[in-house]
Amino acid sequence: MTNYPKATTAGDVLLYIPNLIGYLRVACTLLSLILMICFPRRWIIAIILYVSSFVGDLFDGLAARKLDQCSLFGGLLDMVTDRCSTTGLLCALSREHTDRPMLVLLFTMLIILDISSHWCQMYFTTSFNKHHKSAEGNQNSFALVRWYYSYYYFFGYCCVGTEFTYVAIYILARVTALDQYDTIRIGCEYFLMISIPACITKQIVNVSQLCSACHAVAAHDAEQKNK
Repeated sequence: MTNYPKATTAGDVLLYIPNLIGYLRVACTLLSLILMICFPRRWIIAIILYVSSFVGDLFDGLAARKLDQCSLFGGLLDMVTDRCSTTGLLCALSREHTDRPMLVLLFTMLIILDISSHWCQMYFTTSFNKHHKSAEGNQNSFALVRWYYSYYYFFGYCCVGTEFTYVAIYILARVTALDQYDTIRIGCEYFLMISIPACITKQIVNVSQLCSACHAVAAHDAEQKNK
């Protein structure tokens, strides 16, 4: 009798190791945001949870490749977790700076740009059955977008620098409000000198990504009309 391999079910995919790491990331993010917004005096625990979720993004990808458990659901979970985490942190920053409307406006614009650019990129590449970070998926993208996804160190510098810029701004707001931890405050100020250029670069990439994805979808529409 021939023994056929067991068919993979949706339940199996949901319980892939990298997806379990993804669920843990979601839990850490939600707990960190609850603490930031409702219990701001617990900001140290909140930051530890948030950074843990961010670092988990590295391990779920490694686990997916190592265990051959890559999945569309995993990519979706990863993307949604990343975007919602950043959005939540920017909302927490807005709460810390309610007395500075221009900063609140800036954080709001950053949320809009982050979500719109990544959603359009995901829609564009998924429509052609490509991964949003792959060379094949970005072959018709603008040069900056192709370069961003092709060079891992540049990609990492932008992503890590952006997230830790927001984290440093949050820590700075907390220690300033408490009028404590002068060493941490000074450290954050110096760190921001390094991370802010990465954050600005990431926003330029986001604008390019948004325009590139919209242009590619429009070009595809034109191609279909001309057939």
